[in-house]
Amino acid sequence: MSPLGPDPTGITLVSVARIIQMALTPVFLLTGLAMLLNVFSTRLARVSAKADQAIDALSTADADAIAKLRDQLVHLHRRSVALDTAVILAAVAGAATCTTVLLLFIGAFGAGAIDRVLLGAFGVAIICALGAIAAYAAEMLMAGTGIRAELLHRHRRHFPRADGDT
Repeated sequence: MSPLGPDPTGITLVSVARIIQMALTPVFLLTGLAMLLNVFSTRLARVSAKADQAIDALSTADADAIAKLRDQLVHLHRRSVALDTAVILAAVAGAATCTTVLLLFIGAFGAGAIDRVLLGAFGVAIICALGAIAAYAAEMLMAGTGIRAELLHRHRRHFPRADGDT
């Protein structure tokens, strides 16, 4: 019997190689999702550190500073929610990707037709990955808005306008 021919179970080396090739495509998505999760966790740590600093500063702040710190905490809370959303969606995308790989193997060696389930699992992975990227983009926009607001506040504090704006 040829090494590329069927064995008694009907499985050929070529069919196994094809299944492995198909399974590797979703694994690349899984690798990208893992990198995104790493970025999300780093950003979340930064948001957390800024929130801790703002909370610590509240105890010694005057009335004007308290209002500013509260606004900063609200902004940081929104950013953390966006990052939480990104993390959850990326995790679901990762789980759906792993399900896709598993279904590829089950479909190749199993008796049942799982085309729709496979398509659904990979579709969920792609939709959640896109959602995670959108949530991350929203957080990045919030971070940029926060930075601009902070710069504007510092500029006004150090360079008051002549018309009385402080």
